[in-house]
Amino acid sequence: MKKDQNLESPLDVLISSFNNSFPLNEKEEEEVRRLFKKKVLKRKGALLQEGDVCKHISFVVSGCFKMYAVDTNFKEHNLQFAIENEWIADIQSFYDEEPSRLSIEALEPSVVLQITHEDLLYLYINYHKFDRNFRIINERKFINFQDRILQSISFTAEERYLNFQRDFPELIKRLPNTQIASYLGITSEFLSKVRKNIVKKK
Repeated sequence: MKKDQNLESPLDVLISSFNNSFPLNEKEEEEVRRLFKKKVLKRKGALLQEGDVCKHISFVVSGCFKMYAVDTNFKEHNLQFAIENEWIADIQSFYDEEPSRLSIEALEPSVVLQITHEDLLYLYINYHKFDRNFRIINERKFINFQDRILQSISFTAEERYLNFQRDFPELIKRLPNTQIASYLGITSEFLSKVRKNIVKKK
């Protein structure tokens, strides 16, 4: 989290984030303060569990989260990470209001601001600026997922790691090898080999 955010309330941080795209007026800021609710989680706290309906979309004020699926061999596969000023939710479960196939867990002590599906639709209908803001948020997520799929089918493990290092420098500092390896689709042992090979090439 940025140092200047330490002096801001969680809602001020969220409003600042919205203002970076489409600045809110006084009434819109009031609605944000009314509808978004703060939630505090400990490390390993569950924001969403597989089988539950994702009832909130969450803005990360502080901390770090992973969204993951568990296969039939009980192996975890990380789909997404989210840190300060980012959003996380199982979008399919949130909008379709169906049980999620994913879980979301805090990797650090974390604080989020959440809004329900019903309240978000209210904002979309009554304040079109929120519709535009969330369209940008969802478009960026879609671009990231599309890029990740392309990398998974055409890039080597080393190339995927180098891109992860370039695109998410903060996560490299904060995540253990096991979490990064799960995201890249390799074992932590193989990730260690990849890192050694990169060092040798320098």
